[in-house]
Amino acid sequence: MSKPSGKRPLEVPSDGPTNLPSVKTGYTIVVLAVLFFIIVGYVTFFSAFIPSPPNFILEVVVEDTHYKYLALFLIPTFSYFVIANWVGWQYYQNS
Repeated sequence: MSKPSGKRPLEVPSDGPTNLPSVKTGYTIVVLAVLFFIIVGYVTFFSAFIPSPPNFILEVVVEDTHYKYLALFLIPTFSYFVIANWVGWQYYQNS
């Protein structure tokens, strides 16, 4: 049986610089993603049931019938493009 090393598995070693992002960066990404989906969810789905906001920009986007879906549908399209290119690059490197 092997002897435990004394470090926890998720502990970052302190013997050199790391390129890991900070916890603040992670929280910022999560907050921005949640805020984005709340705004896009309101603009695309809930604007029919909730009265218009006092914000001029949101009002213009809510009244639009075509381009308000662009931001929502760009996410899966962009994700598919990135994943497909990454897989293609892996096939190219390993062939």
